[in-house]
Amino acid sequence: MRFEKWQALGNDYIVIEARDLPWELTPERIRRICEPHFGVGSDGILLLSDPPSDEYVAELRIFNPDGSEAELSGNGAREAVLYLRAAGWTDADTFSVITKAGPVTPTITAPGTVSMAIGRARTASPDYPSGPPDGTGTLTAGGREWRFQHVNVGNPQCAIDVGDEVEELDLGALGPEIEGNTELFPNRTNVSFIRIDGSVVRARIFERGVGETLSSGTGASGAAVAAYLRGAESPITVKLDGGELVVDITPELDVTLTGTASRVYRGELDEGFVRALGDA
Repeated sequence: MRFEKWQALGNDYIVIEARDLPWELTPERIRRICEPHFGVGSDGILLLSDPPSDEYVAELRIFNPDGSEAELSGNGAREAVLYLRAAGWTDADTFSVITKAGPVTPTITAPGTVSMAIGRARTASPDYPSGPPDGTGTLTAGGREWRFQHVNVGNPQCAIDVGDEVEELDLGALGPEIEGNTELFPNRTNVSFIRIDGSVVRARIFERGVGETLSSGTGASGAAVAAYLRGAESPITVKLDGGELVVDITPELDVTLTGTASRVYRGELDEGFVRALGDA
């Protein structure tokens, strides 16, 4: 079974074409493939299929390493876009891909660089059903109260401005308590701990189904929208542990994410491993 591994600012995904799968991609198989010691090791799987209509080059499904399915990943979608171009699915610079969150429209602006319109951010959504229209709120985690900004950018984001504490916080302790607060966030949520300095945002990200991560495109977008709502001017540069992303935001909260991605290697799963996965 053929696959490729790609990374975007340290956020790494396995890319698989659905036509190469010898069995259904179940949560158990996803977990075993993504496992770092007994599998390939990755932050998730990007599954590419033929599109439902000629409007799109491909259908993209995104799976977390715990087997759950994400609506959208900015970094993952960017990797998928560059894979589609390299694998010959399209020769266009601008095209559309359909995801669980809806269509995304990328433009390849330079080798390895993609500017991608990922849709309109919302501060009110079913992912924070008890929240006010502006998406603000408070929660308790780690024995402290935190003010947060909810943003939906295809998937739910919880941005918390922690100022100069951003480098010191234990995300492994705080993240699960916030991410799994299903009373506030029935579909769980990604969490961005941020410091705002003008149009530059430092962000550390805890993703649902992943944990603390070097980089997250939608996490960076949620952090940037939170800063924009507090007066930061667009475009906003988000500094992550894995590198920088640039987020353009319109007054209507339409979001365009620009960053890089690259292929790490091509591979093929061993026949014995594929058989074992078939038995899983």
